Amino acid sequence: MPLAWLEAAGAWVLPAFLTVILGAALFRRVPAYSAFIEGAKEGFETFLTILPHLVGMLAALAVFQSSGALKALTSFLAPYFRPLGFPPELLPLALLRPFSGAASMAVVTHLMGRYGPDSEIGRLAAIMQGSTDTTFYVLTVYFGSVGIVRERYAVKVGLIGDAAGILAALLVGRWFFSG
Repeated sequence: MPLAWLEAAGAWVLPAFLTVILGAALFRRVPAYSAFIEGAKEGFETFLTILPHLVGMLAALAVFQSSGALKALTSFLAPYFRPLGFPPELLPLALLRPFSGAASMAVVTHLMGRYGPDSEIGRLAAIMQGSTDTTFYVLTVYFGSVGIVRERYAVKVGLIGDAAGILAALLVGRWFFSG
């Protein structure tokens, strides 16, 4: 019974939040609708600013995958990573994750379907997906929205963070789930 109450209460969270915001706007005499429209305009302008950056990155990623370069790179790297205990099946995930959350999620879905979610590959893929970020996507959105063209150390630090996340995923996954 408490779960049903929690679900019913959850349905009212967003309307209650909006009511509080509108109440605060009325109390402070802020024109809520005008402020909303101005915020929406700024959001749309930001979207238009970052759109070329996103299209360029996603087009390059699509060409990389469609051309077979991802498969070739994975095949080339597999003999070097296998002795380190890095399953070659996870290389496409490790290579795509810094670029695209959707592409990496497709890899995770494929791995789960092929090996199962309770397999070593499935568990490591899930941990890796949650331990890393879409570094280039994030930098594209944030830097593109404010017009930063020299990223300086941001890419290096982001990729080091991704590498640490991948290594941690392997270590933690093996530590928790090895038989």
